[in-house]
Amino acid sequence: MSGTTENRNLSGYRAVWLFAMFDLPTDTKRARKDYTIFRKRLMKDGFAMVQYSVYVRHCASEENAQVHYKRVKGFLPPEGEVRLLQITDKQYGRMEIFWGKKRKPTPAAPKQLELF
Repeated sequence: MSGTTENRNLSGYRAVWLFAMFDLPTDTKRARKDYTIFRKRLMKDGFAMVQYSVYVRHCASEENAQVHYKRVKGFLPPEGEVRLLQITDKQYGRMEIFWGKKRKPTPAAPKQLELF
């Protein structure tokens, strides 16, 4: 088996990042409650805020990302817009973060335990 074929077969196990970006209404008491519930469920599922209304979660594989993708779809709020985006670990590492005109380093991926 060639190295290229082997790499393709293992590609499903590469780490990925799942972004949840949302714009939810907060104009009524009920809407604010739905917003809070959605945000808390994201955090309970391991997402961390990177900007207002932008949350990200590190996933060990694409299969693991699909689990969280389906989970988020299961607790979508009744109103508003939610976008889910999956990118590779390599793409995430290319992200540039700026504070004013100064660049900050991209946060490193969390350490993963390997079980055999």
